[in-house]
Amino acid sequence: MTDFQFLARGIALAGCGIGAGCALIAGIGPGIGEGNAAAAAVEAVSRQPESKGDVTSTLILGVALAETTGIYGFVTGLLLIFLAPGMFMNYLQ
Repeated sequence: MTDFQFLARGIALAGCGIGAGCALIAGIGPGIGEGNAAAAAVEAVSRQPESKGDVTSTLILGVALAETTGIYGFVTGLLLIFLAPGMFMNYLQ
């Protein structure tokens, strides 16, 4: 293995680690947003108990949409951690 290949492997692994860390940070936003949505739903139901069904269905739809960004970030992070380093190593050989 040449010095260039050794350096390229190190840079590729570092890039995968940094990218995975950034992608996994994407889970913070949906967590905060879902907490705010749940708090607003509880407040809405406490003010108007008769609107419980409408508020609950809207809350579930909103939380499901907000969670997709967290799931995409999680999957991207997993791919960068487990799949991408092997692809880079095979490419550099």
